[in-house]
Amino acid sequence: MSTNATIVVCLCAEWCGVCRDYRAPFDAVAEQHRDHVFHWADIEDEADWPDALEIESFPTVLVQRGDAVLFLGPVLPQPGHLTRLLESLATLDEAQVQAHVAATEERRLWQQAREFGRRIAATRD
Repeated sequence: MSTNATIVVCLCAEWCGVCRDYRAPFDAVAEQHRDHVFHWADIEDEADWPDALEIESFPTVLVQRGDAVLFLGPVLPQPGHLTRLLESLATLDEAQVQAHVAATEERRLWQQAREFGRRIAATRD
């Protein structure tokens, strides 16, 4: 797997009905973006998720390219929203990625999740 592969993780909870309903649309987006690594994670089973990055709403999506967490936040549970997000992030070149992740305090905080994304990618190698 490329070190710059795009990793897309849906962070949900088994008890969340909206999350269960979103699983099939999420998988459909994964089928359309085979060049990305997609993973479905029950946050309650993820002991290594950074405590500082509290998940407050489901579904929450993490998008990471290489070592840069480009997005971490809730998404509307409709495939079109995730597709548009991925397409917009795909347009960023390396300099734009670095500027993007440093642009706000929130985005700098997201970088605490990069080890989680790396672990997900490593399980797919």
